[in-house]
Amino acid sequence: MRAANERAAAGGDVLHLEVGQPAVPAPAGVRAAAAAALQRDRLGYTDALGLPDLRHAIARHYRSAYGVDVTAARIAVTTGSSGAFLLAFLAAFDVGDRVAVAVPGYPCYRNILSAIGVTVVPLATDAASGYQPTPAAIDRIDGRLDGLVIASPANPTGSMVSAGTLAELARAVESRGGVLISDEIYHGITYGAAAATALSASPSVIVVNSFSKYYAMTGWRLGWLVLPEGLVRPVERLAQNLFISPPTLSQHAAIAAFACGDELDGHVRRYARNRERLLATLPAAGFGPFAPAEGAFYLYADIGTLDDDSEALSRRLLREAGVAVTPGTDFDPERGRRFMRFSFAGSEAEITAAGERLVAWRRR
Repeated sequence: MRAANERAAAGGDVLHLEVGQPAVPAPAGVRAAAAAALQRDRLGYTDALGLPDLRHAIARHYRSAYGVDVTAARIAVTTGSSGAFLLAFLAAFDVGDRVAVAVPGYPCYRNILSAIGVTVVPLATDAASGYQPTPAAIDRIDGRLDGLVIASPANPTGSMVSAGTLAELARAVESRGGVLISDEIYHGITYGAAAATALSASPSVIVVNSFSKYYAMTGWRLGWLVLPEGLVRPVERLAQNLFISPPTLSQHAAIAAFACGDELDGHVRRYARNRERLLATLPAAGFGPFAPAEGAFYLYADIGTLDDDSEALSRRLLREAGVAVTPGTDFDPERGRRFMRFSFAGSEAEITAAGERLVAWRRR
């Protein structure tokens, strides 16, 4: 992203397939709620766990979207999903604990865990497992296992875990005395079956979600946790000391997000069209096969027919085609040189133009 921004600042043309955020602003209802809050509210600190009205709105969302009863008392509103992961990891794990993380996967999991003294256990996945952990893989982990972080839909692959497999993973982890942490920030962005929540699998799981992706509120920095009852007070104490409270204006605005489904689902339909465009054009540029992009807004592509160094190829694509992409080494330090992530969260015009440029680059 930095290299792309430098190119743009120098007057170069850049099409962005590297950025994992929606190309649209927050929904109109959210922006209207924010404007109203600015007029009526002094925007002081809120409770460390968030505005009660927002926590209750999130609880109602779980009943309507998943048929799962979650009390508002188990919900902690956080400063983005990043704040949610930090709070969850600090509350659930101690220095020296061992937590498994799927590879390829979102790099901040392992970076945050490492920063707080937790040992990361890389769990290699492949196409055969849909790039997701399996109960059998959990059973093969030697030594103590204090936790597992999963994501469905996942970044960078877009792959998903079925409700049945979620339940099996929860049992496998809990039988070892560990806790399952489920990253569900891409829920709502799927291209077939809806994503299942790990809350249906066990009351002991920790769920992380966010207003950034489906709700298109990245810069508003707001997420949430659904916690087992025993971790609510530890998370509250940590949040009070680390953050005081989540952003107040964002919280007032986010209450309106749950009434903006029609607008947000329209964005998902655009993502679906972008996904089909790239799946149709990228193979002609030499990219693929792809991970099963069942959700989120990414394609994770094998680049073995083009190069064995995704970082070098990313620099070439930016320099020679004006297309910014993300090398697979961000998500898999060992095998990621053979892979590349393409984001299709942008506008239809940008995604179409990027695909055409990549095909033209390949034909030079």
